Amino acid sequence: MSGTSAALQPPADAVKPVRHPDAPAPGEVLGAHYGQCFGCGGEQPHGLHLEARAGAGVSITAEFTVQSAHQGAPGLAHGGVLATALDETLGSLNWLLRTIAVTGRLETDFVRPVPVGTVLHLEAEVTAVAGRKIYCTAAGRLGGPEGPVAVRADALFIEVAVDHFVDHGREEEIRAALSDPDQVRRARAFEVNP
Repeated sequence: MSGTSAALQPPADAVKPVRHPDAPAPGEVLGAHYGQCFGCGGEQPHGLHLEARAGAGVSITAEFTVQSAHQGAPGLAHGGVLATALDETLGSLNWLLRTIAVTGRLETDFVRPVPVGTVLHLEAEVTAVAGRKIYCTAAGRLGGPEGPVAVRADALFIEVAVDHFVDHGREEEIRAALSDPDQVRRARAFEVNP
């Protein structure tokens, strides 16, 4: 990543991330953390419908197909949509740590255009943990997992309690998520972003 700010450099006392023993197995599809999520939710007609899979260690692979609704310039993905795809992929890493965390900082490099109709292949990994801070990196590639890099990002996620969402979210959505009888879906609903 070019020009990563000091805020995204782990401190000297940061530790290597450890995959939670109950994390999904490598290759397992993670599924949407929340149906209304623009990044991964199936209930969003113009969302990314990003599909993430657990990787080895504390890593994720994901992909999404750029649709017409995702355009910025004619025929090309909007940069904000690409940043959203990176953020969603990076946020999914927290499921492997089994922690609730929100994006604190996201720095993105746009390396080459991403045409409508392209499948963007994403990979992300946690690089370090320091207290409540989770440092991670991601890249999106064209044409396959080994294709040329189109976008990349470094990020800092901050571990939070579920109260963060209860205190700041809309009451009806929070109530519905907390009432879900599926414990895994209930926990994952509060997994990424403020």
